[in-house]
Amino acid sequence: MVLDPHKELRSQRLQKMEQVESLGILPYEYSFDRTHTASQIISGYTEGADTAAAGRIMSMRKMGKASFAHIMDASGRVQIYIKQDAVGETAYTVFKSLDLGDFIGVKGQMFKTRTGEITVLVSEMKLLAKALRPLPVVKEQIRDDEKIVYDAFADKELRYRQRYVDLVVNGDVRKVFIARSRVISEMRRYLEGRGYLEVETPVLQPLYGGANARPFVTHHNTLDMTFYLRIADELYLKRLIVGGFEGVFEIAKDFRNEGMDKDHNPEFTMMELYVAYEDYEFMMDLVEDMVSTISRKVFGGVSVEVDGRKIDLSAPWKRMTYMGSIQEFTGHDLLGKSTEDIRKAAADMKLEVEPGAGKGKLLDEMFSAFVEPNLIEPTIIKDFPIEISPLAKKHRSHEGLTERFEAFVLGKELCNSFSELNDPIDQRERFEAQARLKAEGDDEAMAIDEDYIRALEYGMPPTAGLGIGIDRLVMLLTASPSIRDVILFPQMRPEQKDRPKEQE
Repeated sequence: MVLDPHKELRSQRLQKMEQVESLGILPYEYSFDRTHTASQIISGYTEGADTAAAGRIMSMRKMGKASFAHIMDASGRVQIYIKQDAVGETAYTVFKSLDLGDFIGVKGQMFKTRTGEITVLVSEMKLLAKALRPLPVVKEQIRDDEKIVYDAFADKELRYRQRYVDLVVNGDVRKVFIARSRVISEMRRYLEGRGYLEVETPVLQPLYGGANARPFVTHHNTLDMTFYLRIADELYLKRLIVGGFEGVFEIAKDFRNEGMDKDHNPEFTMMELYVAYEDYEFMMDLVEDMVSTISRKVFGGVSVEVDGRKIDLSAPWKRMTYMGSIQEFTGHDLLGKSTEDIRKAAADMKLEVEPGAGKGKLLDEMFSAFVEPNLIEPTIIKDFPIEISPLAKKHRSHEGLTERFEAFVLGKELCNSFSELNDPIDQRERFEAQARLKAEGDDEAMAIDEDYIRALEYGMPPTAGLGIGIDRLVMLLTASPSIRDVILFPQMRPEQKDRPKEQE
């Protein structure tokens, strides 16, 4: 019979907890009066100064009647030195029974060891929380000025499932999510600095719209109605422009019941912005400035290095038209061509498309296959075909196109923007075209939103709109290869019961 080592270790820790309880000590305290974080002790070191610190035990060197340990809080680590004659026999007995991962609070005085390490000489010690499961032991060594990590908690799936462990043992992961928080804060500060108002719109919607996507469906029992988790905030935010606001934005969760890969998660974070009396040219300049400003404020510069490639985010970004980009990367000039001509071109490219695919679908497939992978440096692609832009205003100069742009970096879409369609008659025609696609089996096509059309009939001024993916932006700025690396708790398949679990 083979014993599960993790279950055995948990059993041993339970026994230690019972021993602590037998001494009349709580294994799970209510609070601790902390005066300094670990980083404050290090940065504000004063020989002999009193301090009270708390954190998780990350290393221990237990000796006879004196021991060293490192405790970690959110700010970093600090060493403690605990002696039996200073804390008393009972407290020292408790300390000797502790394990890596346990939380403790200590009071004492600051001093430096013979090697110069800032340390807390402990006069009081209290167990704050007993960890019943062992943390993965991650060992680091500096060799030739390079950090070598041994026994890392590196299994991707396990890290995503057990993010709480990932955050404890992988310091670089914590840095990514601290950066994510700062990116969002700087974005909010940038937009508020321009006078735009942050608002909230419904997550549960009786009609989904604002994007081409398959929704999540739920049921409201009291109203006995079908509702959808929003796929975009757009139509509600533009209702607010109708209502008299001239600049509104929302940073919010959207949900799309679609595939999952390194660039897509069904639950994701978007920032959508709508500004009255402006157009998509205004938004092109804003995106360039906002992204470079956020990068400078959070990371100290306007370039990022991804897989050894340096990406310069400073303005101006390269700009190409949608049809011009297809011509550049395929050699086919399809501007103004018929659906049949475009279908023949797709066949020449050996592009597999659904039978009966329309002009918009054909062009979209070409763009995805042949253009996107080549858009490495920050690039704005503008003037999209009307067939794939049901909410964008018709181009003022080119028949069959719209005033829409998307920005791409490293072959991935970063944002989407329109000169917003504010003609209610044109909008109804676009919705009806989408409804025909839905009737033909396109489950990502939009439904007709009669209330939104009614809102437009009350009058909406010329408006520029923007949607930027927060997850994609953080991936770019932190050089993270997968969207799951920048979402704290990504969606996962259920754990397989017959699969060995490292943290059982």
